[in-house]
Amino acid sequence: MLTRHTVVMPEQRARTYHRGRVASTFTEEITAMLEGELSDPRIAPCHVTEVVLAPGGKSCRVFIAVTGSEEEENSTLEGLMAARGFIRTEIRYRMGVRHVPELTFAIDRSEKTSARMDELLGRMEKRREKLAKRSSGQSKNVEPA
Repeated sequence: MLTRHTVVMPEQRARTYHRGRVASTFTEEITAMLEGELSDPRIAPCHVTEVVLAPGGKSCRVFIAVTGSEEEENSTLEGLMAARGFIRTEIRYRMGVRHVPELTFAIDRSEKTSARMDELLGRMEKRREKLAKRSSGQSKNVEPA
């Protein structure tokens, strides 16, 4: 019985480095566009948190953190998806490349989630301190006979 073993070759270091540089450039350029070049009223104040480039370089996911409510997040996402063509054209012009990957935008809620977790952990710590004070206060009040 013959079995085929597929050997997965690790990606070359140069290719990984190049993809990182391209993602970094995308982050800088899209951030610059968000700060003042996009005039769509649907786009709320936001910033790029991460850019993930597909291994083949055909697609790119841009994570955006929006300061505001969930409605503002949704409207910002709609505005950015509508401006995808303009953003790709500008990146192509600024970077001087032929091919710019297909852009998709996603809301990054990790900052809000981490802030909420910090708040909950702070509450738990306060509760522990209160319980420790109560238990130490009760043991002081009870005198051995």
